[in-house]
Amino acid sequence: MPIYEFRCTSCGNVQEFLFLSSSDDNVEIKCKECGCEEMERVVSRTTSFVKPSGNEGAAVTTRSCSPGSSCTTITLPGHSK
Repeated sequence: MPIYEFRCTSCGNVQEFLFLSSSDDNVEIKCKECGCEEMERVVSRTTSFVKPSGNEGAAVTTRSCSPGSSCTTITLPGHSK
């Protein structure tokens, strides 16, 4: 049962929605604050990291995205595009 986060495109409120399966179409995705039905899925934060075998590890890079906020990129070892 996946839980997905969505952000309202009208008021910016972020909320979680529970899906009983990954193909569940019965979930009403509607902002609980303003009632808007225009929602966009956001990537949830996580505190889990993969610990690879060997000497290669995950590379974490943090940069400024806009005034007062930062973006973090995690590059995992393994195959790339």
